[in-house]
Amino acid sequence: MIRAVFYKSKEIFSGFEISGHAGYAEIGSDIVCASVSSAVQLAINLLAEFGCEPLAEAQNNNIVRCKAGLSEENASRIIYQLMIHLKSILEEFPQTIKITISEV
Repeated sequence: MIRAVFYKSKEIFSGFEISGHAGYAEIGSDIVCASVSSAVQLAINLLAEFGCEPLAEAQNNNIVRCKAGLSEENASRIIYQLMIHLKSILEEFPQTIKITISEV
């Protein structure tokens, strides 16, 4: 299962951590993992494009962490939209993603 944790303070999203494997198909052929990976990469690119200076890192064990450096409002909107996108993937492919919000 993919675990998606979104970090939020009051009503502002400030970052996220995505880890794991969906388990929908074999590694390398899993369309859920591919969809999530693409969405995460797009979110990080959008954070950079809109001046949020994301601090992103990927680890070999299927973990991506991202914290927005600047521009709270734009960052929060982009991160929130990533969460909404992952929820739509989860609706289509149940039991592949666990989404949580962590207050920081």
